[in-house]
Amino acid sequence: MFGLVTNDLSWSLSCSDWGFVMPRFSSRTTQRRGAGFLKWATALASSTLLAIALTPLAVTTAQAASPYPYSAHGGIQEAYVTGADPGTTVSFSNSHSVVVASGPADALGSFLARGLVAGTGFHSSSTVGGSVVVSSLTVLAPIGASSSLNVSQTMTTGLNYITMRDGVKLAATVRLPPGKTLANGPFPTLIEYSGYNVAGPASLIASLTGQPVSNPALLPSSSTIVGSFLAPELGFAVVSLQMRGTACSGGAYDLFGYDSDFDGYDAVQIVGHQSWVLGHKVGLIGISYSGISQFEVAGTMPPDLAAIAPMSPTDDLYSTGYPGGIYNNGFAASWIAERVNDALPASLGGQPWAQAEIATGDLICAANQAQHLQAESVTSLLGPGIPRTPSLYDQRSPAVWASHIKVPVFLVGSLQDEQTGPQWVNLIGALKNDTNVFVTMDNGLHIDSLGPATISRWLEFLDIFVAGKTTNTVFVRGQYNALKVLEPLIIGSATGASEMPLPALRFTSSSTNAAARVAFSKYDPRVRVLFNDGGSSLGAGTLQPTGEMDFTSWPPAPSQMTRLYLNSGGVLTAKSSTSSSAIFKPDPSLRASTDLPTGNPWSAQPPYVWQPVLGNDGVGFVTAPFAHQTTIVGPSSLDLYLKSSALDTDLQATITEVRPNGNEVYVATGVLRASYRALAPTSTTLNPVHVYLTSAQKNLPAGAYSLVRLGLEPIAHVFPAGTRLRVVITAPGGDKAAWTYATFATLGAVTDTIGLGGSTASSFVFNVVQNSFVLPEAACGALRGEPCRTYAAAGNGG
Repeated sequence: MFGLVTNDLSWSLSCSDWGFVMPRFSSRTTQRRGAGFLKWATALASSTLLAIALTPLAVTTAQAASPYPYSAHGGIQEAYVTGADPGTTVSFSNSHSVVVASGPADALGSFLARGLVAGTGFHSSSTVGGSVVVSSLTVLAPIGASSSLNVSQTMTTGLNYITMRDGVKLAATVRLPPGKTLANGPFPTLIEYSGYNVAGPASLIASLTGQPVSNPALLPSSSTIVGSFLAPELGFAVVSLQMRGTACSGGAYDLFGYDSDFDGYDAVQIVGHQSWVLGHKVGLIGISYSGISQFEVAGTMPPDLAAIAPMSPTDDLYSTGYPGGIYNNGFAASWIAERVNDALPASLGGQPWAQAEIATGDLICAANQAQHLQAESVTSLLGPGIPRTPSLYDQRSPAVWASHIKVPVFLVGSLQDEQTGPQWVNLIGALKNDTNVFVTMDNGLHIDSLGPATISRWLEFLDIFVAGKTTNTVFVRGQYNALKVLEPLIIGSATGASEMPLPALRFTSSSTNAAARVAFSKYDPRVRVLFNDGGSSLGAGTLQPTGEMDFTSWPPAPSQMTRLYLNSGGVLTAKSSTSSSAIFKPDPSLRASTDLPTGNPWSAQPPYVWQPVLGNDGVGFVTAPFAHQTTIVGPSSLDLYLKSSALDTDLQATITEVRPNGNEVYVATGVLRASYRALAPTSTTLNPVHVYLTSAQKNLPAGAYSLVRLGLEPIAHVFPAGTRLRVVITAPGGDKAAWTYATFATLGAVTDTIGLGGSTASSFVFNVVQNSFVLPEAACGALRGEPCRTYAAAGNGG
């Protein structure tokens, strides 16, 4: 998610991640520490280990001995062995000598058992060099814990390896502001934690200053631009932390599993104890992958964590991977494929920077490949046809972890995010126990979290809540001046549009940090909504909103819940008509899979191909023109009485704005597999929450109507006077830039019937708020993330 690729200042695409292209760079500093490792590494001076690590390795059981040293450890609800003879059996027994897990050592000599019950007295049995070796170990619980490891590890500039509670070593690169050394500290310090190439030890800052490139393969991924470039340039020290099981970090990859969650806890504590960290408190930063990870880490409640600032996250892996219970075989599938490749050992591919680092003689990186073949099957979490099993998803859910967070949170996201999606707003409710939460949402794309309307507030937040500063210091004023230069480089080159002026720093009259905290909390709302981003006078697609509203809660209050009924003739009105129905034949093969087959969605004017719904491929329902400007903010629900010729059917609902001149503007969409219509107790009139459990999945009854509540993505949209609101119901597809759906292959042969009026009165319910500003109508296609097309009535007249 959020991929930036290096080359020049043009734009390109990189697999499922949209690529921000920036100049390459060369400078690198590495630190190879670890006395315990060096004791045995000396014995391998013949480079046997390096040869194995860099040579393609057939994963077989024919090897006589592992190239890695023997080790046995207990992790969080798991245990692992390295250095066993490949192909031989490794077993784990509990304190009662009962074997609780066993299996063959892989081609690298490792075996990892998951799902163990925490406790002492465990033993492993392995074959090493032809002899049986028995080791004792303790299986750990998923809790925060103090440890001497947190205070005894010293980190220096460049690439470090820090040891987690289960013995796994993670790659962590310390990046300082340009021209600074640790002697210039202490520094306000941030951590960016990701499974992308975050710890590549070269300097992205050096690349932008035109320095020669010594080894381009050691560049950090430009998806980590927040930590590897922006924050150091603004005077922060940043620790770029590489998730376990990827690149040069040891351990086995498990997408947001307990071990990686509590690695974050340990890392915060290790970094917080460094002498060069200001106040011995750290913050978490990052966008997308490194935005999501912040919720897991903060949810473990490490004492040295000061605040988090996530950008463009998701609320749950399932909501991105299975919107409405339908597999996202577009962005989600390609993203997972990349994670599988990134988790491979360097010898089989993996992240190229690990191969390059090993080639420089980094023996710790080489040794850290030992467990990479034991990666958890990511496709068991995000693959075709998987329900939302709580035991798998809850421990990986940002929304679940968010309920434990107590530190200040600065959260930014967009409501048309083409990668992670807009359902991240559910995190607002999950953070209800946290008093210092500051959320900004706008219409726009994945990168728009870095836009000028929010980035200056992001800087204020980090200075006040992490650095412990006020905004009237020379240091902060220098940061702001630097940001005015950096922001156009990051966003202007991404969109190709004019750049809005950076808002001025606020709270400059606060004389103390305590006063600045009070001022920030007083004047920054819990929920800030920006409207019509892209519709300003600076030009179409420019990241500048033309309206703003502040709220103390989500859904917003005060508000007016409004219900409109779907009626015959394609009419959408406040009253239900007499009983009738609307019939359509959902056929995804007749729809484009996306509305952006080529091109960069972040650009000011993406080449959208947003097709209308014609004939009986779908049904439409449209209101009369609004007499007054109508502003909708919040979740919404399409409550359909549905019957189908099939046992199950996939539905998509799209909300649009129809203008008097015949143009139609995208607002929001939602999808649902009808068999997943069962609701959770947390559902409300505005927000249907589906459980997505196999036990709750139920076919549609033959010949009878069922109430199917389809939740729309959150809406924050101003409908000018004279425009109309339209609801379109179709087969899934065609309304997203990167999401596609694995719909039923036989869907084209299905006839779906929507009940209208009487006892089967289908309706659309949403939230109307009152605002004092009047927004001018933006040009067709100007609004970010909201394509525009010529209105064409569906077959039922709506």
